[in-house]
Amino acid sequence: MQNKTVFDKLGGQANIDAAVVKFYQKVLSDPSVSHYFKNTDMKKQTEMQQKFLTMAFGGPNNYKGRDMKAGHAGLGITTAAFNTIVKHLGDTLKEMGVPAEVIAEAAAVAETTRADIVEIK
Repeated sequence: MQNKTVFDKLGGQANIDAAVVKFYQKVLSDPSVSHYFKNTDMKKQTEMQQKFLTMAFGGPNNYKGRDMKAGHAGLGITTAAFNTIVKHLGDTLKEMGVPAEVIAEAAAVAETTRADIVEIK
């Protein structure tokens, strides 16, 4: 199968869902970024992130949340925090046995959201 999406390369919905759970375990354990989630319903956040990443990685689009700019407005997310979040995503995928080239593709997708999420350079 040629032109597989990142969604396909990651193994589909079940693997993305599992990755998001593991990813948030890392994020919430990291004091440099966990404070961004202090008033967040993490069950809802996890479900929204699973749907968003599924869509962003080329899978079915069931994401009904706000766009990235509106969803992150006023949070004061810094460049360093964004970089840390992307690193946690990469580390999660690596721990799940995802090949480095697919992790790079996933990071490139995440990178497309930087301008809408980072408020403090």
